Amino acid sequence: MSATAATTTATAGATPAPRSAHRWWALAVLALAQFLVVLDASIVNIALPSVGTALGLDTAALAWVITAYVLPFGGLLLLGGRLADRFGHRRVFLVGVAGFTAASLLAGLSIGGGMLLAARAVQGGFAALLAPASLALLTQLFPDSEARGKALGVWGAVAGMGSAAGVLLGGVLTAAFGWPAVFFVNVPVGILVLIVLPRLVGRDARGAAERMDGAGATTATLGLAAVVAALSEGSALGWTHPLVLGLAAAGAVLLAAFVLIERRSAHPLVPLGFFRNRDAAAGDLVMLLVGGATVALFFALSVYLQEVLRLDALTAGLSQLPLAVALVAVAGLVPIVVARVGLRATLAGSLVVLAAGVAWFTIAAPTGLLTGFILPSVVIGAGLGAAFVTATQLAVRGVAERESGLASGLVNTSQQIGGALGLAGLGTVAAAQTATLLAQGHSQADAAAGGFQLLFGGVAVLAIIAAAITVVVRSRR
Repeated sequence: MSATAATTTATAGATPAPRSAHRWWALAVLALAQFLVVLDASIVNIALPSVGTALGLDTAALAWVITAYVLPFGGLLLLGGRLADRFGHRRVFLVGVAGFTAASLLAGLSIGGGMLLAARAVQGGFAALLAPASLALLTQLFPDSEARGKALGVWGAVAGMGSAAGVLLGGVLTAAFGWPAVFFVNVPVGILVLIVLPRLVGRDARGAAERMDGAGATTATLGLAAVVAALSEGSALGWTHPLVLGLAAAGAVLLAAFVLIERRSAHPLVPLGFFRNRDAAAGDLVMLLVGGATVALFFALSVYLQEVLRLDALTAGLSQLPLAVALVAVAGLVPIVVARVGLRATLAGSLVVLAAGVAWFTIAAPTGLLTGFILPSVVIGAGLGAAFVTATQLAVRGVAERESGLASGLVNTSQQIGGALGLAGLGTVAAAQTATLLAQGHSQADAAAGGFQLLFGGVAVLAIIAAAITVVVRSRR
């Protein structure tokens, strides 16, 4: 059976795809919701100093404003995807949007640190329902490969803007309206999505009920959360800290138990046979690496622009607009390129472009804002835009409808885990290089620049490895 045929075939017990006469408008709404999820992981960063002052939180507590969102989001994505397959993708998507919107309102109304952290955790949990259900709905609304490619181009462009737009919007909203605005901005958009999407997408047609794998869901969720927590806290506490080692060990044990449970379960959360689909496996591996490269890159760029180039927060955010524009423009052109040269060739080429842009930036960074940052940023944005779209398309190619939520959860989980791994690993390398240069007598600015250049080199290496995986891990035909 061909990849396209497999995608459009609903097996027994599957939830048939919801129908929509206005699927392109529905796509716009789905992309907008995904934009909020991605945006929320980065928009809060620039508001943290104001949050700390207003709520009396120290540096360690402020770090948990980010971690409280990331932990449930990364830990619950697999379960969220399976719940969408079980109860209907439209239904779970709307529940996710409603919960995310309500939690955003509570976060903005927070009068203490505990209330804010609780609201952030709820945000992350409902985002883990929203994200895989959104992508699963897209794959079902666009079952034919050509239209799906165009839809993923739009979805990837809008969602990809979230990372680049976070710093800019965070700075503008915090400066104009105060820190609660970075949470309140989600509320009207969430309400709009809840009103409009049910009018555009028909109700889920329920198929045969399937038992949920409770043991697998528990071990996967706790294992992923423990791994994300260890990676998040490792750079702050040190990789040999007892808490970090304990979390890492617990995560490894729980994930090993999860694999054993899945091998024996009659209704596994993640059927291990799913990974016989080499397109999906390769797409998830590539997204793991691209996620790591992207999170490390955007974090480093934000700090580099302010600490090394001495730009204020708003100017630093505005300077990332060329990258965002390039990302959106190229993502929209990806379907045309894929139709001519093929999906894997486009993905591999985009990763090489990404690596070239980062290498250019690494070499030319000290030369000034235009030639050392803005021009290579355009190349980086072009590579990222194409890579996100094509890696996602590869990860859901050849997946049956009844497992579309699982495939969406896996690609989102790969991106989140990859982001935590990339930031932890490359951040540690950059910090060590900076410390070495300081010990050798370099100035703080020069030492920081040296550390960031090593980090950017690591991002380029990740992109090249991902390109190699794209070429080597081939589909069975």
